[in-house]
Amino acid sequence: MKTTFSTIDMKNKVPEVTLYFWIIKILCTTTGETGADYLIENFFGLVNTAYIMSAILIALLVGQFKLRRYVPTVYWLCVVLLSVVGTLATDVLTDKFGVSLTTSSRSDISTRWVCSV
Repeated sequence: MKTTFSTIDMKNKVPEVTLYFWIIKILCTTTGETGADYLIENFFGLVNTAYIMSAILIALLVGQFKLRRYVPTVYWLCVVLLSVVGTLATDVLTDKFGVSLTTSSRSDISTRWVCSV
């Protein structure tokens, strides 16, 4: 008998949503925003940081999708890097392409919402 993923199996790949979940989520978002700024200012510059962090996020997301169960380290690293890459995307759109902060922020929020669903 071949086993396949069911909806019930997939629910096991995310943590239970509790007060602790939201505390960690807020801390991850704050860390991601601060981390993006630190990397830009001290190491790679805006565009290079965006490329590097996007590549790392893609690699982690591939790993997350391949996992058959919830692995906290991988899950929360994806959450942090999604925040970093979202911040970087907004910064690139605003600083390099002249897109208004309102428009770029809306696209960042929409992307994060879609990825978290």
